[in-house]
Amino acid sequence: MCGIVGLFLKDQSLAPQLGNMLTDMLITMTDRGPDSAGIAIYGDVSQNKTKLTVQSPNPEKDFVGLAEDLSQSLGTVVTQVVNDTHCVLSIPAGQFEAARAALAEIRPSVRIMSRGESLEIYKEVGLPKEVADRFGLNGMSGTHGIGHTRMATESAVTTMGAHPFNTGADQCLVHNGSLSNHNSLRRKLRREGVIIQTENDTEVGAAYLTWKMMNGATLGEALESSLDDLDGFFTFVVGTKDGFGVVRDPIACKPAVMAETDQYVAFGSEYRALVNLPGIEDARVWEPEPATVYFWSHNDSPTTHEKAA
Repeated sequence: MCGIVGLFLKDQSLAPQLGNMLTDMLITMTDRGPDSAGIAIYGDVSQNKTKLTVQSPNPEKDFVGLAEDLSQSLGTVVTQVVNDTHCVLSIPAGQFEAARAALAEIRPSVRIMSRGESLEIYKEVGLPKEVADRFGLNGMSGTHGIGHTRMATESAVTTMGAHPFNTGADQCLVHNGSLSNHNSLRRKLRREGVIIQTENDTEVGAAYLTWKMMNGATLGEALESSLDDLDGFFTFVVGTKDGFGVVRDPIACKPAVMAETDQYVAFGSEYRALVNLPGIEDARVWEPEPATVYFWSHNDSPTTHEKAA
């Protein structure tokens, strides 16, 4: 049992409140997952730059001079902003693989949480309120975001095991459920060159979507394919640079509720996660259908792709 939340803003005047609204939604789901928590925020985009969010168990050691050392390794200018155990590095676009290799050499204890033009992921072991407070999540702004509070069932309670998982540029996923074929899929995806850092089944789900999109699928098509290729019970909420998607497996035994107004689209594992959102009393509220892909994008009209169970 885990708690998932997501918020996609149609009205960008709400952008400064995104972190605050997501934090409230996540804290409401605390009893669904007290082990660890995380949030993905899609915020400002810097032209020709990639954000690399990293984490260290020893930030007072690892983050001192990190930007300077990485700049020297890459032969370019790198900047950094430290936030507790996390640090956002700004590197030139196209330098991710070189930066990943350099970090493994100069700071071997630093782990990569996310990469992308707009995505930042913050996650740690602890209650949602504790995690939110240490990173100042309620003060963050952005266009959309997703969050997760975890009750571990199949892997250790660690920072790396917390959600969201990022396996492709500006793509992340949170999950409630359990995938039964994740071990065989992990081996296949690693052979295909997809980076998977943990033994968590959710990261395999994220990596599967990355792999499908690497091979030309849209997010909607990748989510539809997941209904055939992923075994088990799952509710996924996925973020991309421009959008927000939801899919439930054909049995749909994991709870889910959505709400839409002229200002936003929201997702929660339970309705109580949504009750403090502005205008919720006038929202269209529904339970997402089994085996149905829902997707909203800032670049396109909202779309729904249906697939028979």
